[in-house]
Amino acid sequence: MNRTFNAALILSIVLSLVLTACGSSTNGITNNEKDVTLRFYSYILGNAVAGAGAQKLIDEFEAAHPHIHIEGVPVPVGDLLSRVQADTAAGTPPDVAQLGFGWMDLIVNGLGAVPLESLTTTDDWNKNFEGFSAKGLELGKYNNQTYGLAFTFSTPVLFYNANLFLKAGLDPEKPPATWQEVEQAALQIKSKTGAEGFHYSGLSPSTGDWIVQSLIGSNGGAVLSNDRKMLQFDSPEAIGAIQMWRGLVDSGAHDKMNDVEAMETMSQGKLGMFVMTSAVQGSLLKGAKGTGWELRAAEMPAFEGKATKPTNSGSALFILSKDTEKQKAAWEFMKFVTSERGYTIITSEIGYLPMRTSILEDPKYLKEWAKENPLIQPNISQLERLTPAIAYPGANFSQISTILMNAIQSSVLTNANVAKRMQDAQVQAQKLMP
Repeated sequence: MNRTFNAALILSIVLSLVLTACGSSTNGITNNEKDVTLRFYSYILGNAVAGAGAQKLIDEFEAAHPHIHIEGVPVPVGDLLSRVQADTAAGTPPDVAQLGFGWMDLIVNGLGAVPLESLTTTDDWNKNFEGFSAKGLELGKYNNQTYGLAFTFSTPVLFYNANLFLKAGLDPEKPPATWQEVEQAALQIKSKTGAEGFHYSGLSPSTGDWIVQSLIGSNGGAVLSNDRKMLQFDSPEAIGAIQMWRGLVDSGAHDKMNDVEAMETMSQGKLGMFVMTSAVQGSLLKGAKGTGWELRAAEMPAFEGKATKPTNSGSALFILSKDTEKQKAAWEFMKFVTSERGYTIITSEIGYLPMRTSILEDPKYLKEWAKENPLIQPNISQLERLTPAIAYPGANFSQISTILMNAIQSSVLTNANVAKRMQDAQVQAQKLMP
């Protein structure tokens, strides 16, 4: 009897321990947690180069959080905001969305984004963001609350073709550091090799005006006053920056292509220098490998005697769900993709900056990769001088940006009077300000 009882007791204890073990994990997931599905709208998911890295983020998160499923919805960047607006109006907003910093006013006031501090404690918040770029974190704030978490992030980088430099008699170890040097190098490349010399992005609507803001800011200007009431498209600094750009075109140093055409030409090895977001690095490397040339990178060129003010491109993650369980799950997803492991994938497989730069020195993450991929260094260096891209206030932010971009395109690529064109844009856009 006792032997039988003891055996039954031992079996009961063992079964209890097994069931307890099965119902828990190091992730804190229990068998009481409900399955949650999050719809995630993202423009990088559908990208031929970046999409695989984005999917890897999702796959690894789901493996670590089996009760949370991420339904990734690829949306072209040009359609993203209108898609989110339409779905929100229809009562079916995405739970999480990858959106631009420049849309912050609308995202908070029009789409009802959730302040992230409301989803955690102050201690947990501080612990989670220890080592995270303070400037990057600041970009997601609106009225002193964080609504967007910096996700994919880059600055303007000067990519250049080392083979064309050598062929033109230039030293690829000494890329141009000023706009005057860019002009000289571009003209030399054009005359010695027959390739196009240089292209500065901002001549296609899809690029956005963030990179134009960087050029204007580096000349001492800004597109908006500090009190956010007056646009400054017609300031001497803004006009001067665009006149410099136009001068590069007039001299023949700068091509007359739009940004898409320039990207294709650079990938084919037929363009010497190209300033663009570091996000195109993967595509350029693929093109360089396919056509047999060496891609290198340098910091954005400067106006003589002035420090550059690189602005950010990229996006933040926003929680738009009104369901509290989904909000909690979305916060877990956001923490994972912006963790050390998340940024290891984002940087090495997608091409954006790590907001946790310590991983570049950590052998568990990107130390060896960083040694083998020096193209990341200019982007990292510029992070220290980062100037946030300005989000225009009010509901007409998109139209204001379009007016500026149209003015710049005509100023740079036609015989239009630059000062007059920028002044006209100022008058037209100021009428749309709140």
